[in-house]
Amino acid sequence: MRAVAAALVALLVSFPAAFTPASAQQYGEPGQFDFYVLALSWSPSYCESAGNRADPAQCRVQKPLGFIVHGLWPQYDRGFPSDCAYNPPRVSDHTIREISDVIPSRSLVIHQWRKHGTCSGLSPEQYFDLTRKAFEKIKIPPLFVESTRWQSVSPPEIENAFRVANPALQGDMLSVTCDRRNLREVRICLTKDLQFRACPQVDRQSCRSPRISLPPIRG
Repeated sequence: MRAVAAALVALLVSFPAAFTPASAQQYGEPGQFDFYVLALSWSPSYCESAGNRADPAQCRVQKPLGFIVHGLWPQYDRGFPSDCAYNPPRVSDHTIREISDVIPSRSLVIHQWRKHGTCSGLSPEQYFDLTRKAFEKIKIPPLFVESTRWQSVSPPEIENAFRVANPALQGDMLSVTCDRRNLREVRICLTKDLQFRACPQVDRQSCRSPRISLPPIRG
């Protein structure tokens, strides 16, 4: 009995650790959040790391892909809401087809809606329409448009390229993420009406590596 009691105490003590600010994820109320993060994923990095496990809709397509949308994520100033509807509306096949040039993976579209879109307070159609508008607001720098060879870049160089291409974008409004080798994402903070805004917590999550690789667009 003492062993069982000790195990229960250890389990109860461990629960708060899963919900500390470091994890940042919280269940939320639809529409109740502070701003959006537009996460732009460098598709060649995903395809290179996933290899044969990569989604063919993203990595084996006739038109090579550079930046795609990973998601448009409602955020709090500290943390973020997630999975805000127990039984969310279904994303229609029409909506999935309409957004496929921006989010090429069907499974990713559905996942993004369930985890993040349900927190927006919008319908699936409205949410993905807003996702497209957010993506189209961002001018992709020339460095990434014709990237046909491996390059070595620093995170500040990537940030600066986006700031030059988008003059209203400041350094505390975006972050660059990476794995141990490659660029993963550029994350840009936007108000609910899609204006650039500062986001210190997101900015602090930027890649710390001095230099990272930029895999080429697959042709």
